[in-house]
Amino acid sequence: MANLANTMNKVKILVVGDSGVGKTSLVHLICHGEVLGNSSWTIGCSVEVRIHEFREGTPSQRPYFVEFWDVGGSGSHRNARHVFYTPVHGIILTHDLTNRKSQVNLHRWLAEVLLREASGGSGGGAGGGRNRSSLLVEDFDAENFGGFAQVYGLKKVPVFVVGTKLDLMGTYRSYNRSRGSTIAEECSADEINVNTQDPRSLAPGSSNAVKLSRFLDKVIEKQAVLRGEVDREGGGFSSYSSSYSFPPPPSSSSSSSLATSRRAKTSFSSISSPPVMPSSPTSPSSSYLIG
Repeated sequence: MANLANTMNKVKILVVGDSGVGKTSLVHLICHGEVLGNSSWTIGCSVEVRIHEFREGTPSQRPYFVEFWDVGGSGSHRNARHVFYTPVHGIILTHDLTNRKSQVNLHRWLAEVLLREASGGSGGGAGGGRNRSSLLVEDFDAENFGGFAQVYGLKKVPVFVVGTKLDLMGTYRSYNRSRGSTIAEECSADEINVNTQDPRSLAPGSSNAVKLSRFLDKVIEKQAVLRGEVDREGGGFSSYSSSYSFPPPPSSSSSSSLATSRRAKTSFSSISSPPVMPSSPTSPSSSYLIG
């Protein structure tokens, strides 16, 4: 595994959405193919990694590390979580199928991420005032989403929309189907609905799994073009020489603390010291906490 890690590149995908929609359970299902037994609220950010076979079944097939950054949705950390947003190679927008408001709020989540990315990750710190980006997010009008997307380069960042808690829809089913997810259409993004308590929701070969794989391929391809690994999107690899390093803690001018999740079983004293990860990880995960 250590040798494999030294020959693979990586991409970073943000998983965002309102608090309580099931982002952590979704990421666990994606990375491990199994149900998360005891889910807890994410404070700050939790990172998990999955190995994805880019262009599987073709002569251009390559393994990639895909980092899923599960960002806590608590409103109390709105001014601090921007430290996790840069860089971003892909975005998974997550909403609760039984909570219409969580779906409507996806526009604000996307605006928040893209505005931070456009400004290089800068933002009003935990103790700072509101800057222009913060005001744009707060005053965001979903009806003007098309113009917003053009200005902030939505086409450069692939988007994937996931509706969770499919098992709890019940009487909500007809209501949600009739309305649909407008943001998926506006972003020309694929959309799936899953039950994170059922591994069959993302079973290999299923429609959901195929759509997810297609999204990951799109994210990787865009980065491969920028890095010069492929001549153009859809073209063959021109070179492939890079190394993977586990995600370092985010930098921030404000004082923050860093700790790993219960699954990592390791703690670190501050974000200024990069974590020393196990040499032979199978599916590493870590958490960054905002103090």
